[in-house]
Amino acid sequence: MSRTRSVTSSALGVDRRTVLAATAAVSVSVGVGYALRPTDSEAAPAEIPAQSPSGSPAPAVPAAAAPLAPYTKGTTVASVAAPGAGSYRRLGSAAGWSRVVRGDLAAAKSGRAGRRTTLTSFVQLTDLHLIDSQHPLRLEYFRAASEIAWRPHEALTVQGAVSLIERVNSLRAAPVTGSPLDCVITTGDNTDNNAHTELDWYLTVMSGGRITPNSGDPRHYEGVQNSGINLYWQPDSTTRDLYKQRGFPQLDGFLAAAMREVRSPGLALPWYSTVGNHDAMPLGCYAHGDSYLAEFAVGGRKLMELAPAEATRVQQSISQDRDPRGTVLRDLLKSKTRAMRSVTPDERRAPYTPVQHVQAHLDPAYKGVGPVGHGYTAANLAAGTQYYTFPMGENVIGISLDTTDPGGHYNGSIGTAQLKWLDATLRAHQDTYAVVFSHHTSESMSNTRPDPARPGERRHNGAELTALLGSHRNVVAWVNGHIHRNDITPHQGSAGTFWEISTASHVEFPQLARVIELVDNKDGTLSIHTTLIESAAPHRTDFTDLSQTGLAALYRELSANARSLPDGSRLSGEPKDRNTELVLKKN
Repeated sequence: MSRTRSVTSSALGVDRRTVLAATAAVSVSVGVGYALRPTDSEAAPAEIPAQSPSGSPAPAVPAAAAPLAPYTKGTTVASVAAPGAGSYRRLGSAAGWSRVVRGDLAAAKSGRAGRRTTLTSFVQLTDLHLIDSQHPLRLEYFRAASEIAWRPHEALTVQGAVSLIERVNSLRAAPVTGSPLDCVITTGDNTDNNAHTELDWYLTVMSGGRITPNSGDPRHYEGVQNSGINLYWQPDSTTRDLYKQRGFPQLDGFLAAAMREVRSPGLALPWYSTVGNHDAMPLGCYAHGDSYLAEFAVGGRKLMELAPAEATRVQQSISQDRDPRGTVLRDLLKSKTRAMRSVTPDERRAPYTPVQHVQAHLDPAYKGVGPVGHGYTAANLAAGTQYYTFPMGENVIGISLDTTDPGGHYNGSIGTAQLKWLDATLRAHQDTYAVVFSHHTSESMSNTRPDPARPGERRHNGAELTALLGSHRNVVAWVNGHIHRNDITPHQGSAGTFWEISTASHVEFPQLARVIELVDNKDGTLSIHTTLIESAAPHRTDFTDLSQTGLAALYRELSANARSLPDGSRLSGEPKDRNTELVLKKN
């Protein structure tokens, strides 16, 4: 059965003039909405009740049922994908990662497994980076300067994400306690290029339905992978490109298969969404407001090749935070008109504003099992905010933050209004455990450029947010992404202690997500169990299998070979950052 769209609220219906006018008018805050931040009186409510799939308030979360027993099937405790030898490394299965008990903040006491009760169990997905790989505004040509600028598996992000949803749905219980899983929450960069196409694909992957991961010409792929340019993997061609020289296969029919319809079952659990810089800004780093870039995104020209020196210069303008509004990129594109290739224009590739981001989540077409809005509410829409609270368990509250900086650049910060809202929310729930979610980590919140819509508001960095969280005894964890690497850090605050849990992405190998269980050990301590999971796709690939599942397996293997020097070990982190038990005092 085909997916039914909402008639009354089609958040992804793109009107060209509306979008271009909005993206060009960043200084007119009333007409924009995407860069607005609330005053104290405009902030979203400190507690937003969960909703059932019907839209009515959900009943109180019941006490956890008797545990089934530790359940490790399908997790990295049981096995992990591991690359073999050679310049092109085929994947196989290896022994799983053992669990590490960390007592940095409190000593683990014996007998706790027999006493503990579960407070909440949930799944974190982060940095899915669903990519419209044919989008004209992509920066593939930076590959001339650095191989990390382009991924040979970018056309398969939808298939990979659906396979991850299948894995989550297959989990019968939480891995350590055997308790039921309460929900799933993403921690940003769900899309890659702030494009309406990608937002539709993400919401459909999560809520269920059919997706055709293609834009432009519905019949043909129009991107760098059939360009004949030696810089990129040309899967359908006999061209001896740089990747085939390293052992990448020739796969006839690969691009046609990558563009075929994909079916997602949607999550079987309630799910919530957190915004990341790639969800908030074109290319994840340019502030909205340039009408030329907005026009280029939906237009019929695409730059696919650039000299190494020029690629390096423009790439550095981003990494060194010298081009927050995309001026350098705009000038480059204007100077390269004759070098561009023709592609099919597509209005669906237009950038979306934060208001449209919230509207899309509220669209009933993407409700899935709920809750309606997936955390976002009409209050967020009215106030122009993208932060909220939600109930996670009988005595646990989740707090989803917006750490993107609307002024531009990929690193983040938080405005004073949101910081005050967070402080007030934690005070109002001082007898409830709080798990905080954001896209950026404490170390990557280093960009305090003013919000163009609120130039007089101060922006606060990661150290200031860390200090605020540490001043509240009820904060137990801060869960985030952005760095594409597993990293777990203890924090000792002025009033309490908490763990910062950063999880690797699902676009870079080893392509992971994380199950997190918060338990009361009944001995004056709490434990947070973290268990990494992979997608449901098999570790071994078959180059003749271009089915949806076969492509999901290939997505993982290609990601393991995206760089000439393996990067999986660094991104998977040390054993203490993977499958863990994190102990802290019960405040």
